[in-house]
Amino acid sequence: MTTEHVVIIGGGFSGALQAINLLRHQGPRATLIERRGAAGRGVAYSAAHPDHLLNVRAGNMSALPQDPDHFSRWLERHHPTLVGGFAPRLIYGDYLGELLVEARAAAPDRLTVVEGDAVDLAPNGEAWRVALADGSRIDADAVVLAPGNLPPHIPPSIDPAILPADVFIAEPWGSDLAEGLTDRDEVLVIGSGLTMVDIALLLDARGFRGRIVALSRRGLSPRAHAAVTPSTLDMRPPAEAMALLRHMRARSAEVGWRAAVDEIRPYTEGLWMAASLEERRRFLRHVRAWWDVHRHRIAPQVAGRIAAMQADGRLDIIAGKLSAARAALSGAEVRFRRRGAEAQETRTVRRIINATGPQGDLLRSSEPLLQRLIARGAIRPDPLHLGIDVTPQSEVIDAQGVAQPTLLAVGPMTRGTFWEIVAVPDIRRQTWAVARKLSNAHWVGGEGL
Repeated sequence: MTTEHVVIIGGGFSGALQAINLLRHQGPRATLIERRGAAGRGVAYSAAHPDHLLNVRAGNMSALPQDPDHFSRWLERHHPTLVGGFAPRLIYGDYLGELLVEARAAAPDRLTVVEGDAVDLAPNGEAWRVALADGSRIDADAVVLAPGNLPPHIPPSIDPAILPADVFIAEPWGSDLAEGLTDRDEVLVIGSGLTMVDIALLLDARGFRGRIVALSRRGLSPRAHAAVTPSTLDMRPPAEAMALLRHMRARSAEVGWRAAVDEIRPYTEGLWMAASLEERRRFLRHVRAWWDVHRHRIAPQVAGRIAAMQADGRLDIIAGKLSAARAALSGAEVRFRRRGAEAQETRTVRRIINATGPQGDLLRSSEPLLQRLIARGAIRPDPLHLGIDVTPQSEVIDAQGVAQPTLLAVGPMTRGTFWEIVAVPDIRRQTWAVARKLSNAHWVGGEGL
């Protein structure tokens, strides 16, 4: 069947870039559905604060894989002082929004953006029918799911129902985290990764001068970028988790840990795909936390601010596990056990902010569309429950294990298949490949416009 119309559900970075790439490949007509109304930005680039910077230098942040300097040239025109550095995420959102506007202007008859909430998706003969919350329907020959990152799970030790409404923040984006706080208050952040860094910067920028305690199982936080002399490998790194860890330690001693991490980036997707299910589990259990803080680094100026907050006693990162939280007169009384300790500690905090990172388990998602697709058997969780199960071609696998060429998924929810699919360089390659597939460009080797 010829693909004449593609519906893309989700207008964040992944969905918007999918639409742009379809146009650049002279592909089928596309309809982009975005519930928030600001297509092209998503949470990462719309709910940020001006102090929130990209975690990758501008030179590596082009949205177009065939034009690696595209974002740098855009910065030269609009924000020349930021070229070569770490641009604010809000500015990157402007860049993505402009890309989408330009794509629509160049082909107004081939791209429609719909502000709405897709709540159901069902087969319609050989095609698909998308149902929106307002009762409208959109038919399509193919559908691309681009849900972005799902909200974090609520830690099992927290029952929001027994805590005052302004004490527990289940999802940090879209809330004024500093509202109602005084400099005498203490804030507990569950998690110590990139989201924690954003929260600390935001509270600091809002004028909060109280204490922030970040609690995570290992107490690891993202490392900083630094100047690196690029290096390359003479042979493919080992796929077995512990052998890879030994390899990384040896290479770190030779070329430095940053270069050692960077040099295996071209191999990580292939290593993940080649690894057995048990090897992937072993990696997630023993290596993931260490990989994340070394792989997903922060800008040096951000690292400097975090270090200054720690030196001032305003930020404390603790390795430990939260065991309970209950309402108290001035917030919540929390109990936790430090890593390696037997005794529990108790303290009173004014606010608890959930920064455990995006969830991926479809079976725990409250998204109506995903719930209905699971119930219908149109999608299934990947074996590790990191997201939606897809083939290496991004085709969604149904409950019977059958790949569906006209139902695809892109972005972070496909990490179970690709693993490295949360950053711009990875998603731009994926959406480019899916656009070629839907445009039949993969049969003729076309590279688009």
